[in-house]
Order: sequence, then C-alpha cells, then structure tokens
Amino acid sequence: MKGKNPVKKIIGRQEHIDLPELHLFQVAAKIDTGAFSSSLHCHQIELTHKNGKKTLHFRVLDPKHEDYNNRDFYFEDYTTKIIKSSTGEEENRFIIQTTVQIFNKKILTDFSLTNRQQMKFPILLGRKFLKHRFVVDVDKKNLSHKKI
Repeated sequence: MKGKNPVKKIIGRQEHIDLPELHLFQVAAKIDTGAFSSSLHCHQIELTHKNGKKTLHFRVLDPKHEDYNNRDFYFEDYTTKIIKSSTGEEENRFIIQTTVQIFNKKILTDFSLTNRQQMKFPILLGRKFLKHRFVVDVDKKNLSHKKI
C-alpha cells in the first residue's frame, strides 16, 4: 500500500551475522546508529592484477581472531570513498558489496574495508544498512538468532 511504512524488525545493540560469500558465519557485529556506513575488519588490503584485471585483494579478520580462515578474497567490483572515523580522522577506504544474512534474510550491503583489530567487534553495521529495515533496542542483543 502506498504511503504505508513497512514493518521494521527490532535489532539489538549487537548481533551475530553471516557473510556467506566470505565464508563467515555467526560473526559478532556492533549496531551503530552513529555510523553512516558499515565496515568490515580486514588486513592485507591491496590492489593487484589477477587474470589481467585490476583486482582488490584482502583477507577478512586477522590471524588472532577466532573466526580467521586465512582465505584470500578478490573483488573486481569495488569503489573507494573517504570515510571519517569516530575520532574525526579521514581515511580513503575500499568499498565492496557482499550479502549479510540476518533474521533469515539476505541483504546486499556495502562495507568499507579497514583494520578494526583494536575494536571489540570486527563488523560495524551503520545507518545505511539499518534504514527502513530495523529499529534498534539498545537494551537487547543477539535477537537475530533467538527463536520467536
């Protein structure tokens, strides 16, 4: 119906999500309404050539993280964007699109790639991901995998 807002799902302040295209499952994500975009903890982020094409290469997480799987990922489709961190520092980051699976739904999402090793959560989900889909209840966490 035109003009009617879709029903939004309640999401907690942190959730465990799947990134099936990156072979990551049940990874902790911080829900951050203060951040516009989403980010993913990566290392060895570099441009390379593969099959004669300019390709973005990276590894998700880092060797100290429990979900690290030592896999190399290559994306031919990527962009770059200047992102301002919560401390006000600007950083030119690579942006990829991949699927987030949450509440048994698959959502194609943009992620900036950055080193989040010093952060508590390897994934941050920002307002662009949340908008028109979720309402955040900061008193709750890990709602996406609880049985209703």
